Amino acid sequence: MNLLISNDDGIFALGVRTLANTLAAAGHHVTVVCPDRERSATGHGLTLHDPIRAKLVESGFHPTIQAWACSGTPSDCVKLALGALLDAPPDMVLSGINHGSNLGTDVLYSGTVSAAMEGVIEGIPSIAFSLTSFTHQDFQPAADFARSLLAQLETRSLPHLALLNVNIPAVAADEIAGVVMTRQGVRRYFDTFEKRVDPRGKIYYWLAGEVLEEVSQEELEQAGMSGLKASGGDIEWFRNTPTDVEMIRKNYITITPLQYNLTCALGLESLQKWQQGYKKWAE
Repeated sequence: MNLLISNDDGIFALGVRTLANTLAAAGHHVTVVCPDRERSATGHGLTLHDPIRAKLVESGFHPTIQAWACSGTPSDCVKLALGALLDAPPDMVLSGINHGSNLGTDVLYSGTVSAAMEGVIEGIPSIAFSLTSFTHQDFQPAADFARSLLAQLETRSLPHLALLNVNIPAVAADEIAGVVMTRQGVRRYFDTFEKRVDPRGKIYYWLAGEVLEEVSQEELEQAGMSGLKASGGDIEWFRNTPTDVEMIRKNYITITPLQYNLTCALGLESLQKWQQGYKKWAE
């Protein structure tokens, strides 16, 4: 397969090198376009008011890989690759392997997920890979799973306009409990800003906080079933599908399909009831 790989940890991150080199060694044609520095938590930001530069990187990757360091965001990297650096669209866009999890509502901030989503926006099947630890350094089990998943996808197709958000537990390969399809959970943070003073006596703030993963089942259902109810989906099936947050705790690899259409169908259904009132107001 022809693969485009990006990330948000930067071109020198161990995760992207392990992923790219593993897939190149498996016979895939790999092109890497990554930020030239750390770009975590940039979401789907784009560079509009500055030039974007790209430079070839000549070391650290498998000899068959062409790798570029890009001055832009993760989404910029994929846009630039598809619009200027590649001669033809890839078969798939991959992002990662991220150093840290992208579970639940993390995906709204994630540069890793946004890079993959940029591929989906362009109509290309895409997958985001994350290792659920900021300190663990062994990315090989995650890369090996990516290789296995791609082998399966060579004979199967992804859902239209959906990306797969894959999180791999940070444990040894023989400790991984299995692979499970999940729905997106809720991961809320208690965010606080630490007030500090720099050496010149000026005040600045540093974002800090702790993650809160224990949320009620009712809240999970409210967060996840807004579209399901309005579309006539199987609510019981949805309730019985575990969340990514839950299954990572049990050392499962989680695969969650995501989409860029954020329309709240249940909210739209409710708002349409207001429409008659607005018509009367307009008259």
